[in-house]
Amino acid sequence: MGDFRPGPPQLRPGRALAHTTGASGSESPHRSDSRPPQTPRGGRPSDPDGRLGTTPPVPGRPTSFFWLLLALPALLFAVITWQVAADGPLLRLDTRLSRALVHPDRASELLADLGNIQVAVPVLVVVLVYVGWRGRATGTDRWWLPPLAAAVLMALVPAIVVPLKELIARGGTPAVPPGTGYYPSGHTATAMIAYGSATLLLLPWLRTTYARRELVIACALLVAAVSFGLVRRGYHWPLDVVASWCLGTVLLASLWLFLARFARFRSGPQPK
Repeated sequence: MGDFRPGPPQLRPGRALAHTTGASGSESPHRSDSRPPQTPRGGRPSDPDGRLGTTPPVPGRPTSFFWLLLALPALLFAVITWQVAADGPLLRLDTRLSRALVHPDRASELLADLGNIQVAVPVLVVVLVYVGWRGRATGTDRWWLPPLAAAVLMALVPAIVVPLKELIARGGTPAVPPGTGYYPSGHTATAMIAYGSATLLLLPWLRTTYARRELVIACALLVAAVSFGLVRRGYHWPLDVVASWCLGTVLLASLWLFLARFARFRSGPQPK
């Protein structure tokens, strides 16, 4: 049942003794003589974002969060598309909201123009060149992968949006000439992918959390301005814009996951 002998416990063959003094003679018990009992926080390896980690590594952000960024917007996009294609009750709310918001003016037209391919894509191209140059200059392994991924994502926008426009064939608001092909909003998708991809590519190269936060806020405001301008000018119904938000979120979340994997690969152990 136990050891009732008086005196300190004795080490027996095949058993671990938790309070055995280390071989270093420090009089403080620890389980290994090859390392200190606790690794200093400053000596722990950092994660790809530069935050101090632990040894052994602890679990990072829950992967379910990233999958929600893919599943929920995709589901909402499917519901909106179904409502638009079937002329569902959601379109009545969309019509009333459009009537309340449409007020064509010069300011709304200028905001909508920020989603033009001639404006948004050159911004992304400049960022692609800059990030590629920085990666190559610093000797980053496979430095060309992040710019290439963002370029492929931008190319996917017309490949996805144009067939949907032809398939759904939704008419425009009373503020535009009669026609079809307004769903989803190509300007919104172009702005979201171009500016969003540029933001994701630049984030790892910014030194401070403040700069990263300001860049993300600026990107969000820019996309919101384009969206507001499109609806205010009457170029698109509100649901056209919301659907492109959902589509853009799915695409940007995919790029985010890819860049996170690339960062982990880059920060992994290098061959000697």
